[in-house]
Amino acid sequence: MMKQPAFLPMSKQECKSLEIEQLDIILISGDAYVDHPSFGAALIGRVLWDAGYTVGIIAQPDWKRDEDFLRLGRPRLFFGITSGNVDSMVNNLTPNLKRRSSDVYSPGGALRRPDRALIVYANKVHALFPGVPLILGGIEASLRRFAHYDYWSDSVRQSILADAPGDLLIYGMGENPLKEMALRLEKGERADEIRDVAGTAVKDEVSRWKNASPRSDCLIIPSFSDVSTDKKKYAKAFALHYGEQDPFHGRVVVQAHPKTIIIQNRPARPLASAELDSIYELPFRREAHPSYKETIPALEPVRFSITSHRGCFGSCSFCALTHHQGRIVQSRSIDSIMREAAALTNMRGFKGIIQDVGGPTANMYGLVCARWKSGACRDKLCSADCPSLDTDHSRQVELLRRLRSIPGVRRVFIGSGIRHDLIMADSKSSNYLHDSMQHHVCDHLKIAPEHISSGVTACMNKPPKEVLDAFRERFKQVSKEIGKEQYILPYLMSGHPGCTISDMIELAEYLRDHHMYTEQVQDFTPSPMTVSTAMYYTGLDPFTLESIHVPKGREKKIQRALLQYRDPRNYDLVKEGLREARRGDLIGEGRRCLIPARFAPTPGVSRRPAAKKRNV
Repeated sequence: MMKQPAFLPMSKQECKSLEIEQLDIILISGDAYVDHPSFGAALIGRVLWDAGYTVGIIAQPDWKRDEDFLRLGRPRLFFGITSGNVDSMVNNLTPNLKRRSSDVYSPGGALRRPDRALIVYANKVHALFPGVPLILGGIEASLRRFAHYDYWSDSVRQSILADAPGDLLIYGMGENPLKEMALRLEKGERADEIRDVAGTAVKDEVSRWKNASPRSDCLIIPSFSDVSTDKKKYAKAFALHYGEQDPFHGRVVVQAHPKTIIIQNRPARPLASAELDSIYELPFRREAHPSYKETIPALEPVRFSITSHRGCFGSCSFCALTHHQGRIVQSRSIDSIMREAAALTNMRGFKGIIQDVGGPTANMYGLVCARWKSGACRDKLCSADCPSLDTDHSRQVELLRRLRSIPGVRRVFIGSGIRHDLIMADSKSSNYLHDSMQHHVCDHLKIAPEHISSGVTACMNKPPKEVLDAFRERFKQVSKEIGKEQYILPYLMSGHPGCTISDMIELAEYLRDHHMYTEQVQDFTPSPMTVSTAMYYTGLDPFTLESIHVPKGREKKIQRALLQYRDPRNYDLVKEGLREARRGDLIGEGRRCLIPARFAPTPGVSRRPAAKKRNV
């Protein structure tokens, strides 16, 4: 096995210095190459190198220049292609469909990736290297593997595997599927013959399925032709494939397209703790490749952060994690995290601050369910009050206490946000909340209630208002006990399916009554393959097929303005919304009014719309 290099090679000169004549695998990414485990290409590259393969990276190639794709030559096994850490359409355009002015995954924030980057890159590589296997991966591939509603074109698009010339698509966290693919190609199998790898989707000829007998292990869902013309069938198809995203008893899912058949194998099995440990203890430099002369903005907020686990059983409707990382939480060992933290203290630039220890949800670390070993429940979602779910936070309490004891570590922060319903469900959670507020948050604790209206939280699959109220009281109690003045920083969302202007007014009144306000406002954006996006496109709950109100156009603007009703720039929209909902009682000078009867300009404050904040 070849020793891991300081950085994976990005040029022929670097390959030569490593005595590599031909790379085994070349990864092409829409992100700059940052050798950090939170950057997908770096992580996959290190894992494949550790498995015995030489790997090079072509980062952010200019899709108009052949030379950029030719710079590392022809790989011996395959090209792996990803648009980067973020779907390229989400990355390039705002929720208002305006072109973003910068890209945090690029040197100096420059715009360097094309729209629909995965398709663009794959077409270019296919033209330049005919016959070389192409494997599509990353979030853009993962969440577009079936026919899907595309917000940016306002249409249902084909599976990306039908649009791009890939031999195979890796979905989810792809370490094991990619290693299996590399091994089988190494043994001489053809890429188009490898059809059974868990965690992959492949395509087949339409003719082979026309007269074929149904297979018992397959679930055939409505075709692209059906879902692109019938919204009810789209909703049914979504619910069907959503129910098969289980690595233990999920079935093969088949969807016909006009010129091909898309076949999704069951998800890859969850990684064991020892496997996660070995991945995150690989020798990442936590720096950008030395060829870059400008900083990569996305690096600094995570440079000295630690991933403690993967997966999230929260299954929020607007989140794609169920279709990507999955619902089964996979936690690293405390000893491994301790070793990684100790290694940070010897790195250049480390000042004693670990920026974050967490995963999709920080306080899911170490939580388990006995049923996960044989497959998560197919007929219902995990929740904090499920008796099968162990909500004991003691393992994370131990982890955080041990991290604080490492020489050279001054502070350890929880930056990932927490699930307040899990804290309320744990009878021992006062220790976790006490330690977190005393040592691991800086004045503000991040939680994501998203909303408080019962109908909206049900659509979002979020905890009800009563849980938030109970948590707020416990938070106040613990703040008093530790003698600190601390605040809850709530993440809230406007414009979600099922939400009306009246619901947003209810939320605004809640913020008023509890003296809360937030600048962290997210306007719902329909990203590929989420429950909420299925609701947005169809106007139906995909699991019950009941109709759902979908705010669009001006109503979405009014809903967002109501969340920030104190901002003078939102006055006109807030007033319009209050009048439309017949809530004139909230307009005036009374203590409970949200806005005055007339706009009173504040010196130095303009009513012109504020510049849009980047949402990545």
